[in-house]
Amino acid sequence: MGYPIWTRRRFVGAVAAGGALSACSMTPFELASADTGQPWARARAIADGVRPAEIPPRRFPVDVRGEADENIRPAILAAIEAASASGGGSVVIPPGRWYSEGPIHLRSNCALHVSDGAELVFSGDGNAYLPLVFTRWEGTEAYNYSPMIYARGARNVAVTGKGTIDGQGEANFLPWRKQQKPDQNRLRQMGADGVPVEQRVFGSGHWLRPQFLQFVDCEQVTVEGVTLLDSPFWCIHPVYCRHVTVRDVTVISRHINSDGVDPDSSEDVLIERCRFDTGDDGVAIKAGRDADGWRVGRSTRRVVVRDCQFTGQRGGGMAIGSEMSGGVEDVFVERYSMNSVNHGLYFKANLDRGGVIRNVFIRDIDIGKAETVLIFTNDYHSYRGGNAPTRFEDVLVENVRCGQAELGMSIIGHPSAPVRRVTVTNFEVGRAANTLDMRYVEDVLFDDVRMNGEPVSPEETSPDDVDHTLRH
Repeated sequence: MGYPIWTRRRFVGAVAAGGALSACSMTPFELASADTGQPWARARAIADGVRPAEIPPRRFPVDVRGEADENIRPAILAAIEAASASGGGSVVIPPGRWYSEGPIHLRSNCALHVSDGAELVFSGDGNAYLPLVFTRWEGTEAYNYSPMIYARGARNVAVTGKGTIDGQGEANFLPWRKQQKPDQNRLRQMGADGVPVEQRVFGSGHWLRPQFLQFVDCEQVTVEGVTLLDSPFWCIHPVYCRHVTVRDVTVISRHINSDGVDPDSSEDVLIERCRFDTGDDGVAIKAGRDADGWRVGRSTRRVVVRDCQFTGQRGGGMAIGSEMSGGVEDVFVERYSMNSVNHGLYFKANLDRGGVIRNVFIRDIDIGKAETVLIFTNDYHSYRGGNAPTRFEDVLVENVRCGQAELGMSIIGHPSAPVRRVTVTNFEVGRAANTLDMRYVEDVLFDDVRMNGEPVSPEETSPDDVDHTLRH
């Protein structure tokens, strides 16, 4: 088995497992960004070009006449109706603790504004989220329970304010996970078999948990300022959206499957100044699952994530996948701090997924403790027997610091889809039980990579000694 050969600034050659050296003398910048120009200038241009929701300045206070904890959903829906009829505006929830017995569906040019001091608590009764709506559940299209806050086909929609929205997920919806496997497998099989979406009907009598906030086929979406507590499932989930801004949001949801933000087959996305205290991924970029993702054929592209914090204890701080069969490209991540994570920078797929993840630029990452700091894998769980490895290519990772890790880097491709053109520069792990595991790669460059106070070379990799079990 061969590995790449490095000098300090120039890449001398590259070898896929079992292959031969090929000449290459590109600098790290040239190698990683030959097709994209100056990456961080491009990141700024993308961020500046993301259009936020444009909400008319009219305000529509929710008519609250009862006591705290009353069901104000009818009043919220009436205010949305009035705002929509008037051409749009902000539906304002006043300070106090309020209860919504069912979902809130937003319309074009309308914002749900949760005032400072307001707490909106959603019902934990699944039947409150009927009738069914069109959704994408773990990357496969279906009809299922409505998300708690939902919009489809809208333009200029927003959730704003300094208040709190509580999904009551852990007590009421997390127990569904123990019963979801038959429905989960049935939906995945429907996607594999190409069953018409209209026939993929779940909801009552089934156990596929609803998302917290989901926007489907919307343009100019903004989620700003709010605190989101205890999501039933994925927290902020834009699907087939264009121009999405998630800014100054705090997500506190410490159980599994409560990802912070999951841009899914969406374009022009800006996620900034957010804090994720979650029991799963902070940001996880998606693009559909397996054959259903290929059928839809919509990628996620032009995503900027900057100035965020991950303060949870598990999951991936910054992830791409695992549902990404439509492809992911042009992703820029900078100034992201993480406390304790399973995997800090996490490129995940399996042999069912196919697709390609490319043109990803990451810099200025600070991690306290990680199981793995940087990982590429085609061995993510729930593999169903396919033969379609994902391609990972054209990735730049620079200025990464981690205090302690079980494994510094795991860069593992597939014999038919090696990881290609990855540059890692100025990367340091203070204490690493294992430094490097790398197989099936082409054109990988290290520049100033240090672990345990010493430079890391490819010869230090010891695949037989590393535990490759991927913890969710």
